[in-house]
Amino acid sequence: MKIAVVGTGAMGSVYAALFASAGHEVWAIDRWKEHVDAMRAHGLRVEGASGDRTVRLHASSDPREAGPCDLVVLATKAMHVAAAAESLKPLLKGETPVLSIQNGLGGPETAASVLGQDRVMVGVVGGFGASMRAPGHAHHNGMELVRLGEFGGPITPRLKKVEEVWRGAGFRVKVFDDIDQLVWEKLICNCSLSGPCAVSGLATGEVMADPDLAKVSAACATEAFDVARKKGVRLGFDDPVAYTREFASKIPLARPSVLLDLLARRKSEIDVINGSIPRVGREVGLAAPVNEAITALVHAKERELRCSS
Repeated sequence: MKIAVVGTGAMGSVYAALFASAGHEVWAIDRWKEHVDAMRAHGLRVEGASGDRTVRLHASSDPREAGPCDLVVLATKAMHVAAAAESLKPLLKGETPVLSIQNGLGGPETAASVLGQDRVMVGVVGGFGASMRAPGHAHHNGMELVRLGEFGGPITPRLKKVEEVWRGAGFRVKVFDDIDQLVWEKLICNCSLSGPCAVSGLATGEVMADPDLAKVSAACATEAFDVARKKGVRLGFDDPVAYTREFASKIPLARPSVLLDLLARRKSEIDVINGSIPRVGREVGLAAPVNEAITALVHAKERELRCSS
């Protein structure tokens, strides 16, 4: 299969490398010139829970160079989805699905507003703890689960086909009828870790081991859980604190993307993670003061560090 991964940061690099290792024709599309140049010159190295491999693939900053593909994985940050969705149109042919994978809320909806709902699938990926070591070199601490669903509803034959592509590349995969469930289950985990790690500068395991930060993490998760329930989202667990602690225990050395962005002096996705909980909470009549405070503290850090997008 010919696959394009649009946005080959840490997670996108993991996807691209494992797809290429499984024998697919892979195009890594990214605007980071040094990363593209490194992949072209030396291949893409990914190490960690999946092993240590360097794969040869195609790399470009211009989707037109790749041409039409059989599958497009849109793995940019949420704030870049609209522009990326517009730019990837040269990668599409009649039936090409676009699998939109972002943290937080709103990424697939933005992609669908540009490309149409029928084109878009939703991916939710958790438990990888990925980071970039250098241009052309990514690392991931875990390899937990890839959740897939159709944007508009039930499991379809094309979704099952995409599922098999991921499974054949070595990923653990599940498909879902209910995209809200898979999005919110991941969001609750992200809220418990992203903001607290960013504010403290600590890895996931360190946050969970600190008695005060663990309380903050638990409050973030509980607020998100309560908002999801009030919104009518079906969830596969009843104890958000136990659920998120178990999730974090599998990647204790990971530093969430919001923390990595602050360290790199980049604007983070805090508004679509912790910041989404008070926003949706207001819609359903629930306050989320801990997530709101954490979001404000991250914004203050962004200003202090003069982060840029």
